[in-house]
Amino acid sequence: MKNPILNWFESRLHLAETMGPSITHPVPRSAKWWYVFGSMTLVLFMCQIVTGISLSLMYVPSADQAFASLNYITFQAEMGWFLRAMHVWGSHLMVAFMTIHMIQVFLFGAFKYPRELTWIIGVLLFVCTLGMAFTGQVLRWDQDSYWGFSVGMSMAGRVPWIGPGLVHFVLGGAIIGGEALTRFFALHVFVLPASLFGLIGVHLLLVIKKGINEKPTPGVLIDKNTYEEKYHDLVKKRGMPFFPNAAGRDMIATGLTLALMLVCAMMLGPSGPSGEPNPTFIETAPRPDFYFQSIFAVLALLPPYMETFLILGFPVLAGATLILLPFLSGGGEKSWRRRPISVIFVLALMLSLGTLTLLGYQSPWSPVMNAWSGIPTPIKYVKGRTPLELQGAIVVQNKQCRNCHMLDGRGGQRGPALDDVASRLNGDQLIRQVIQGGGNMPAYGKNLSPEETTALTAFLSTLTNEWEHEPPSGYPMKPRPTQDPVPPFLPDS
Repeated sequence: MKNPILNWFESRLHLAETMGPSITHPVPRSAKWWYVFGSMTLVLFMCQIVTGISLSLMYVPSADQAFASLNYITFQAEMGWFLRAMHVWGSHLMVAFMTIHMIQVFLFGAFKYPRELTWIIGVLLFVCTLGMAFTGQVLRWDQDSYWGFSVGMSMAGRVPWIGPGLVHFVLGGAIIGGEALTRFFALHVFVLPASLFGLIGVHLLLVIKKGINEKPTPGVLIDKNTYEEKYHDLVKKRGMPFFPNAAGRDMIATGLTLALMLVCAMMLGPSGPSGEPNPTFIETAPRPDFYFQSIFAVLALLPPYMETFLILGFPVLAGATLILLPFLSGGGEKSWRRRPISVIFVLALMLSLGTLTLLGYQSPWSPVMNAWSGIPTPIKYVKGRTPLELQGAIVVQNKQCRNCHMLDGRGGQRGPALDDVASRLNGDQLIRQVIQGGGNMPAYGKNLSPEETTALTAFLSTLTNEWEHEPPSGYPMKPRPTQDPVPPFLPDS
């Protein structure tokens, strides 16, 4: 070094002697762009640490002040919204890139001998990252986080024997309050980051000691007796130093990652706050972040008798499978081209998660709570109707049928659209469905008077969806009978 200041530090710390071999350790030349996702995840974690420290200087982990401090950061602090947005999108991208990295490791067979422990540490890193994401969502302390926290605690309460005690320990009491928020703040700020730092250190040490997995060649099997010797010969003869050769690609990838995080933060902003947490306000539609949307969808779609297995059994089974994977399949073929079952498994997993995530955002099972008051009945469905049929249209609106049923493409999706209901059900079937319910529709026999039921079914009987659009001006509507239909209930004699 020509710089005297750097020489002064080097003469005392001997950094070149200590860190030089690690920085310049040889890696296979085939380690190219598919190998950058680990570095991208690491740089996002460092951004999370920086932005998290900055946010903690303004955040108050108190049940009665957390929401107010979040509002202050978002709407009053100078560039506070941007700081929150960077932290939120850094979390989203970190989970996404770590998922891609684990899929790449799995498909390239990098979990096999001699990198079993590297894979196991990676699985633990992924679990801690999801823990960071969940605890971070709780710290928003708005409606979404409160009800998401409630769902998480109800899941923990199903653990056999220790469930209630576990929930009481996590909450610090019988209800979700200040003690729970303080504990999750400690988890998010101290415990999980410290765990991640330790696991990252071990992971990087294993990467240096056991090397970066070479690009797998179809037909080349792992021989545990000769693999390490062949690997060292490969990197010695045809390898390259990590710095600057492979590190250059990592730098480009991490630069693009930071740019993506900044663009997302500027264009999309932070998540929440979605309203002050209020346990008495049940007409809410909380949504988790995207990495938990698939769980949200599964819990909504599964029948009740399968919920306990999903909540308790599936995570244990999945975690045990990931941990035991290198021991169950530690040898043999590495190339994904010769492992069709692995490829099919990954495709099925991603398709399932993608579909469930999309369903989670659409939430067709969740009523649109303000549809009855915010989405009017289309004019074409009431034009030319009789007074009784118009009264039925009012019943549809006032009894909140639109919360679960669509008309003209607007409304809830929990039940089928009503545009062509008269084409599917006759008058008697409509009356029976309204009064007795069926499928996922509750019975409304006790909530509607005979007159309201008569008017409602009269209106529904006109919905045949004969017109995709309103008929041209002057074109006569199809004549309808003026005589009222027979009421569903006859007065007692």
